[in-house]
Amino acid sequence: MKHFMIRYEFKNGTTEEWHREIGRFIAAIDADAELKGRIGYRCLKHRDDGSYLHFASVADDAAQKTLQSRDFFKHYQEVTRKVAGGEISVTPVEVIDQTG
Repeated sequence: MKHFMIRYEFKNGTTEEWHREIGRFIAAIDADAELKGRIGYRCLKHRDDGSYLHFASVADDAAQKTLQSRDFFKHYQEVTRKVAGGEISVTPVEVIDQTG
């Protein structure tokens, strides 16, 4: 399992529309028979400012390539760049331990 942390400051658009866009992206992953259960995605926002954190998990390289080939991923990636003003940080991370 590979994990990634995506960080950025929200700079453009409305948060309401952005949150709907995030929901549509997650719903598209869940609706995709090849990706369901192989891609995990969670979005969090700092309470007091416009900082966002997204955590993505992929089961394997094939799942990652399948996701990246989807039109809904390409659209989401483009919209993410726009809301972040082009400044996005993607960091591979490792899980040390977690609850069941």
